This record gives sequence, structure tokens and C-alpha cells, in this order.
Amino acid sequence: MDYAAKYQRLKVEVTDGVALVTLNRPGAMNATDDTMHRELTEIWPDVDRDPAVRVAVVTGAGEQAFSAGGDIDDLAARAALPAEERFEAIVALMKEAEQLVYTMVNCDKVIVSAINGVAVGAGLAVALLADISIMAEESRLTDGHVRLGVAAGDHACIIWPLLCGMAKAKYYLLTGDFIDGREAERIGLVSKAVPRAQVVPEAMRIARQLADGPQPALRFTKRALNQWLRLGGLASFDYSLATEMLGFFGAAPAEGVAALKARWAEKR
Repeated sequence: MDYAAKYQRLKVEVTDGVALVTLNRPGAMNATDDTMHRELTEIWPDVDRDPAVRVAVVTGAGEQAFSAGGDIDDLAARAALPAEERFEAIVALMKEAEQLVYTMVNCDKVIVSAINGVAVGAGLAVALLADISIMAEESRLTDGHVRLGVAAGDHACIIWPLLCGMAKAKYYLLTGDFIDGREAERIGLVSKAVPRAQVVPEAMRIARQLADGPQPALRFTKRALNQWLRLGGLASFDYSLATEMLGFFGAAPAEGVAALKARWAEKR
């Protein structure tokens, strides 16, 4: 598999059965622009088909972020489209958001996330849908959708209640509060929190252990456990995704983008 020829925003390095997938826009805090969003729906089927890969690790380039979520400029451009074009763009976005979740769920090979910095939005979906998640103690995450005035739809309803329980899921998804790595581990949202310098090495250590393990047993165990996610997809995810997309037709997302840009301008 020639990953370099196919992927612009993802860097993929395969070594002795372990694929290190890096979200590679460090200058933009690895924000998921339209290109990266599409590529995140394609990488997991490719990894699943690649006989050279037994386990995948996914992380973010640089030291600031795993992923800062959806690219603000792309969100603003979508909001400015004429009504018919915006409808078509949002339908396409909904399909990609659905594929991003289900391609990870349906990938039989184990995925380990190394959450080395802030994780928000679509990037957070990748981080938390991984089978094992290693997070920097000092890093922070938030779903962030309510801050933009749209429903938490791209992964949260399918995975958060299973990971940390309904009470904590409702609290953090409704408030949009940030959670650091220590708290995320405490409530069960991530598998393990370690100092930042140890995040990628620990993720790679676990991946190496798994890559050397019995592959059919690991893959069938993952497949069986993910039946809970498939049930969640039918029960809530598809609905939450639709309500999220409805929100993009209102004024709130454009106002949210403007507010974010104003806050960033103040900090500069």
C-alpha cells in the first residue's frame, strides 16, 4: 500500500506490523479540513486490507494538538454557500461523518490512539473511537459541538455513555467543558493517562505487544465488543448525526465561528 501517494493530510509509517498514522497539519493544530476529514474515512479500510499491518497507532503531528477539530475556515465557507449548494455540502458532510465512525468500528485490526495534545470535534472522534486510548495527563479534550451551536453528533452519542456513563456524558456534552487527561482516565473516557513525553512511546509499546499477539483472537474480540457500538449506532448515533447536520442550516454555527476567531485574535 503506497500511503504517501494517496494521503495528503495523513502521514503513515509501517514498521514490523505497526502502522503509525499521524494527523499531519501541525501549522493548523491538525485541524480536520475537508481533505483530512475525507482521508480519515479512507485510512481505516486501507489499514484493514493491508497485510503488512497488524495494529495501528494514530496521533497528531507536533506538540500542541492531537487535533483542534473541524477547520474553522471550511466551516465558514460552508455557511456562506447558497442554500442549495449548502444543502448538498451538508449531506456530503453527514455521509463522511457517518463513515468516519463506522470505518473505525468495522476495522478488525486494533487501533490505539496517542492523544498527545488538545483533542476536539472530528479529531476527538478518532481519539475516542480507538480501541485503546493513551492521553497526556496535561492535555485537554472537549466535544465542542455545543460551543458552535450544533448537536453533539459525530461520535459522542455512540461512545461516551459506554465509556464514562450517562451522567458524565450528559454533563460534559451539554456544558462543553474541557477535561484533562487525569480526569478523562478517572471517569473512564480514555484507557490510560501518562505524562506527555510518554504518550507515543506507551502507545507504541502497547501496539507492539498487540502486533506480536494472536491476531484472530484479538480481532474477533474487538468485533464482539464492537457489537455494543453497532447497537448504539442504531439507537442513537444516526439520529444524533442528523440533528447535528440540521444545526448547520441555522445561524448559530456562523456566529460560533465568528466568536472563536474573535477570541483567537484577542490572544495574539
